[in-house]
Amino acid sequence: MKFTVVWKRSAEAALAEIWLSADDRQAVRDAANSMEALLRSTPLQVGESRADATRILTVDPLSVYYDVLENDQLVAVWAVWPIQKT
Repeated sequence: MKFTVVWKRSAEAALAEIWLSADDRQAVRDAANSMEALLRSTPLQVGESRADATRILTVDPLSVYYDVLENDQLVAVWAVWPIQKT
């Protein structure tokens, strides 16, 4: 089953800011593309569950919060941030 992935405007804007300020823009692009592919195909099998329908997914160097609406076959990404390396 394929899901449609939509990004909230604020998440899109945050991703753009992350990309613009990244030392490795290709890594950010690759992570975002990998996330999209995973969320389109297996959103409930990737990441970790949080409250209600919310899940978190990390693909270095990004993390996202997203909600899965199974009946609508929709994934809504509502937050994205760069992971902190220690």
